[in-house]
Amino acid sequence: MSNIVKVTLKDGAVREFPQGTTVAAVAEALSRKLAQHAVAGKLDGKMVGLTTPIEKDAELEILTFDDPEGREVYRHSSSHLLAQAVQRRFPGTKLGIGPAIENGFYYDFDAEHKFTPEDLEAIEKEMAHIVKADYPITRQEVSREEAIRFFEERGEMYKVELVKDLPEDAVISMYSQGDFVDLCAGPHLPSTGQIKAFKLMNLAGAYWRGSEKNKMLQRIYGTSFPKKAELDEHLRRIEEAKRRDHRRIGQELELYTILEEGPGFPFFFPKGMIIRNELENFWREEHARAGYREVRTPIILNRSLWERSGHWANYRENMYVTQIDEEDYCVKPMNCPGGMLVYKQAIHSYRDLPLRMGELGLVHRHEISGALHGLMRVRCFTQDDAHIFMTPGQIKDEIIGVIELIDRMYKTFGFAYHVELSTKPEKAMGSDEIWELATNSLEEALKAKGMDYKINPGDGAFYGPKIDFHLKDCIGRTWQCGTIQLDFQMPERFDLTYVGEDGQKHRPVMIHRVVFGSIERFIGILTEHYAGAFPTWLAPVQARVLPITDRHHEYAASVRSALAKQGVRVEVDGRNEKIGYKIREGQVQKIPYLLVVGDKEAENGAVAVRKRGEGDKGAMALDAFAAMILEEIAQKRNPEQ
Repeated sequence: MSNIVKVTLKDGAVREFPQGTTVAAVAEALSRKLAQHAVAGKLDGKMVGLTTPIEKDAELEILTFDDPEGREVYRHSSSHLLAQAVQRRFPGTKLGIGPAIENGFYYDFDAEHKFTPEDLEAIEKEMAHIVKADYPITRQEVSREEAIRFFEERGEMYKVELVKDLPEDAVISMYSQGDFVDLCAGPHLPSTGQIKAFKLMNLAGAYWRGSEKNKMLQRIYGTSFPKKAELDEHLRRIEEAKRRDHRRIGQELELYTILEEGPGFPFFFPKGMIIRNELENFWREEHARAGYREVRTPIILNRSLWERSGHWANYRENMYVTQIDEEDYCVKPMNCPGGMLVYKQAIHSYRDLPLRMGELGLVHRHEISGALHGLMRVRCFTQDDAHIFMTPGQIKDEIIGVIELIDRMYKTFGFAYHVELSTKPEKAMGSDEIWELATNSLEEALKAKGMDYKINPGDGAFYGPKIDFHLKDCIGRTWQCGTIQLDFQMPERFDLTYVGEDGQKHRPVMIHRVVFGSIERFIGILTEHYAGAFPTWLAPVQARVLPITDRHHEYAASVRSALAKQGVRVEVDGRNEKIGYKIREGQVQKIPYLLVVGDKEAENGAVAVRKRGEGDKGAMALDAFAAMILEEIAQKRNPEQ
């Protein structure tokens, strides 16, 4: 037997190492920098710790904190660090679960002591002691009986329950660090000393295993990073996100709100409606140019339609149901089935295809109250849907056309983005062959556009794979908005056909796609992206005229009238206040242009211009200012750009 193993690396290179060489030793051999940043490995596709020996020829990928899976290992180890510190500070505390989550980790505890924000500081100090001790983190596989006995002796009944619920053939492992032992599949970092920077963020309550029938536990949230500078930047972004919170800005700028009379159902005020209407107008202009025709379908349709579409079987828990004439009807959670019915109202030839139909359709979905969040997660929203019906030969070009449309629209707002290709989920309709064809079609279009993309396994819609667009805002957060879903299932279920060149009936292929996703959510994203300082074309008030004294009111009114006639959204601040106060108020309201008018301006037919973000720009002839702002609006530029 050879004592040499061949290791195939991510870049395809093959290296030879003595049998039993650890993942960490391979990283060290490849690069000292890589070894310093390595947190785990992926050996033949399986996640392993750095101390894992390589016993046979294998494929190996070294993971760092920059890799999502590596980040999860780092933060899962951080959750164990938290749990060990809590049990040291508060003896008798029982352990729930402690996973890594997006941007951090948490751990659930059953403790007699009620944790307070002050306790978090003490727990952090204990965590620092454990890090300094640099305990090795070791893995041990045990039998089901050994695991149950071990945790029963420690009074860890939640862990006992978890062990008993594991499948009969499950590998049961425990990880220890110093005096702390936890049930865990792993992997973890090699030692506690490798956790460099952490912060406990907040407290919450959480039912054991997510069921309100179970006991309420105490949850502590935290986050961690390999460098303090990265942690500091993360905390800075959190503070900036609070400053940009769309719920607060929406109230302050009188745009929109959520009221207790309608949780999850947004109210839009007149200024918010201006933003909404401008977005919808922009959507209509761009889609008309791209060859789309707009339709509208009913909000309520009968149950049989939703059974035919598959939504009743796959989405029932999210649908609102009512009865009309003793029959079940559903408030639509999606626009798609209505689009099918529109298509079926005429006989289509191959010459009619592709047929692109767009709809700004109001949909309703039942979200649990705990998931609701301002405009970001609501129970009714307008989807900017479109459904494209096409021949199989048109798939690639149509997908490329949608990608180009989405790209143009996102660039208008200054958004960068990345894309993910989501494949067949566990709960899905249709054969593997159809799914493979659909997935390959999406992938070919992405490659034809030369786009980088990430595979997101198992996250497709139940009727087809999809391309998701994730926007990056100005403080680095990402938001999933646009999507392109390729669907071979719905045309089959609704018996959609077209007459081909051979005179026979054929089945069209269908694309579902959105750009904004939800108009409401997109407005929330824009509010935070711009911190309420909307570009001039979107701003509810584009210019405000500020008369210095009462004798300038007449001229201010004439300025307002002249600009309004040309389509500028303009108002006059005629309050009996000092000009400095009026300027500050205009700045607080984030109005793009403040136009100060006094004796000189009235005499010369001018305005003294103050530009948001730049301050005093001096006097301009009214006609010149009008030409400038109208050009800015037409080009949809941000005045700060």
